[in-house]
Amino acid sequence: FRRFRSRYSLAERDIIVWLPPSYKKNTDKNYPVLYMHDGQNLMDPYTSFAGQDWRVDETVTRLIKANLINEIIVVGIYNTHDRLEEYSNGERGNNYRKFITEELKHFIDSNFRTMQGRENTAIMGSSMGGLCSFYTAWDYPGVFSMAGCLSSSFYFNEDNIFKMIESYKGEKKNIRLYIDSGEDGKKDAQKMYCLLTSKGLVLGDDMDYYYDRGAGHNEAAWANRLARPLIYFFGKHH
Repeated sequence: FRRFRSRYSLAERDIIVWLPPSYKKNTDKNYPVLYMHDGQNLMDPYTSFAGQDWRVDETVTRLIKANLINEIIVVGIYNTHDRLEEYSNGERGNNYRKFITEELKHFIDSNFRTMQGRENTAIMGSSMGGLCSFYTAWDYPGVFSMAGCLSSSFYFNEDNIFKMIESYKGEKKNIRLYIDSGEDGKKDAQKMYCLLTSKGLVLGDDMDYYYDRGAGHNEAAWANRLARPLIYFFGKHH
């Protein structure tokens, strides 16, 4: 879908939708949905940063064929020149998250056979996209029950996200989080894991944490780790 518009005064952007193998044949079936940031980096090396994509289509297909995950729909949200602001916690970031939760999700649910409930809806990204995924699930747990945060920029805006969680006094958030890092931001990922534990989230139940020794901050590293959060969120054991 080209030049998708939002009423929240955001730049237009392309949206790509990947449909699972049985979608066209099995017309009675509805599917869980994974929303992913930096859409141009997900499936096509020609549109990707530095010519390296996440191989999302290949990895999801492989896991489905191996019977490790349920079939899912993947929605790739292209970034814009406002990426930093949109993926952060400022006004533009708040508007971007409203765009996803209110406008884009409604569009996808209206045009595709989706399982619309929170328990079948995930969001994922890396770096600033990981930060944005965290904010989205934290602020909209009624829409997203799962957030994949790969090599997340938790330090952004003077550790704002750590301060937000430290000051949170409400009930335990009913969300499941995947948090990882390579050598990039390892201390921040560990700090986030400890902080979430202090707020009642339990490793294995509410959270999966992974340290990828020696890995850098790039699409190749995230492509290599992608199977883990996919299995955690959409695995056949759930």
